[in-house]
Amino acid sequence: QVQLVESGGGLVQPGGSLRLSCAASGSIFSTNAMGWYRQAPGVQREVVAVISSGGRTNYADSVKGRFTISRDNARNTVYLQMNSLKPEDTAVYYCNKVPPSGWGWGQGTQVTVSS
Repeated sequence: QVQLVESGGGLVQPGGSLRLSCAASGSIFSTNAMGWYRQAPGVQREVVAVISSGGRTNYADSVKGRFTISRDNARNTVYLQMNSLKPEDTAVYYCNKVPPSGWGWGQGTQVTVSS
């Protein structure tokens, strides 16, 4: 069972930045596309950024140009650099493979954007 541990969230003012990290156990990390997902209260979880095993990236329109996903396969870690944060980015952020079937979910990390 792969374990995922997200970190780096917090409270930030609009326009600010945060960098999220996700550490994954298991040697199969490098062969999987990885994604960052988020879930706001009362809203279905959505994927906001994806990175393939080869490093190709894709983003939801809502975060394109502001968020950057990256990965370090040697450290089994995936990152999400979030810039120009908006109040609507407030959510719990999770990482998982894409699609997220077969792995459990970590505890997530709370991101709150508020003045």
